Amino acid sequence: MNGAYDFFEKGKKLLSSKEFLRAIMFLEKAKEMEPHKSSIRESLAQAYYNCGLYESARENFEKVLEIDATNDYAHYGLGLCLLKKGKIEKAMGHIKMAVAMKPGFKLYRETLEKLS
Repeated sequence: MNGAYDFFEKGKKLLSSKEFLRAIMFLEKAKEMEPHKSSIRESLAQAYYNCGLYESARENFEKVLEIDATNDYAHYGLGLCLLKKGKIEKAMGHIKMAVAMKPGFKLYRETLEKLS
């Protein structure tokens, strides 16, 4: 295992096994090799968020949106991070964007309804 893809795959596997801290180690290595890959950044943001490291999660979700502004999950994740910081208005903007991009996705709608 020595390529970005290998580190990414290992990190994703750990993420799905809820081994978030271990996932961060592999995803950070992948990010160092491929800093502009939104898929790596998104998975890394998820791992950070699930560890309660909301600022690191926010930074990575923002980077995903710099790379791909149409990433609905990054808008949703950024919204959740902003909620943790008490930035309700900004958070709602991102969650509304996620709902608009993927209106049939129940999780996004339910989150927005709870905030409204």
